[in-house]
Amino acid sequence: MAGGAFEELSQTGELGPQTFELLRRLVHQVRHASGFPPPEGYAQWSDDAAYEVITAMLTREGAGQQFVTRCFALSVDDASLERLFLASIKNFLIDEAKKTPRGKLRRRIARLMGEDAAFRRAAGSPPRWALSDHPPDTVWQGDLDDLIAEAWRVRGIGITRWNHSGPTPRQTVHALKTVLVHVLRYARGAVREEDLAKVLESRFELVAAASFTLLYADEGTLADLAEAATATSADPTGAGGDAEGIWQRLTANERLSLPYLDEDAHHAAQLLEIGQQQAAAVLAGLKEKLRLALSQDGDPAAIMQALLSRCTDPSSETAL
Repeated sequence: MAGGAFEELSQTGELGPQTFELLRRLVHQVRHASGFPPPEGYAQWSDDAAYEVITAMLTREGAGQQFVTRCFALSVDDASLERLFLASIKNFLIDEAKKTPRGKLRRRIARLMGEDAAFRRAAGSPPRWALSDHPPDTVWQGDLDDLIAEAWRVRGIGITRWNHSGPTPRQTVHALKTVLVHVLRYARGAVREEDLAKVLESRFELVAAASFTLLYADEGTLADLAEAATATSADPTGAGGDAEGIWQRLTANERLSLPYLDEDAHHAAQLLEIGQQQAAAVLAGLKEKLRLALSQDGDPAAIMQALLSRCTDPSSETAL
């Protein structure tokens, strides 16, 4: 095409309006052909979303605008430049899709809320969601930690199955929507889709893989309990099996907090590297889980001892 991007780069050596317009058009061409999701912060594709992709390509660490000059150096005309740009954009979107699990979570909850009349997507960008009975012009402007802490106050729900593709299991949908309704009711206005994803990620440990840190009580109490638990080959009380069932139901943060149930939220926040309100909610949720679990048949002291032994055993690490 005469006067196109190739001629512009030949004359100026810099990315100008013709080159930028070509890149915008090619982003849309790639996403139409391959079905890539829009970039983080966008519920659907638009020119703004395409510009976001171009900006990310131009500013990414280690490459940046070099991809434009490399493609130009390898091309001989507009057609060959277009093919090279096309390949670069596709490879970039593939890389982005691989490393954005939160983006997948956002798309999932956006789809679930979009299919439910209880939720309403607010107008404008970035995408926000509210309950349908909230005023349309009300926007949440509080602290994200408050929403996360509020999500942890929802009791009696959990996620036992989390598939990364395909239909979302019915019980999982129920758990997600229960927390979303509670959090949005607390917010009394539209909340950014990105923040809602962060709330669910924290509440259900959906995105971040479980981490494990060796924990020891200040005076060796935890180590002594673990040694006593592993020194006995037999388990006549069945505490080990009961403890395993409880352990599997704990989140990564709850497992880390287990040896420090008597500490305050400030200590837990430092340990878990989260906000103090969120840490208080984690401790409250853990205590409630233990209260319910230990009220069943079995020896509570033996079960707690078996649970604490897992805190010093790296083989107990389990991805949630």
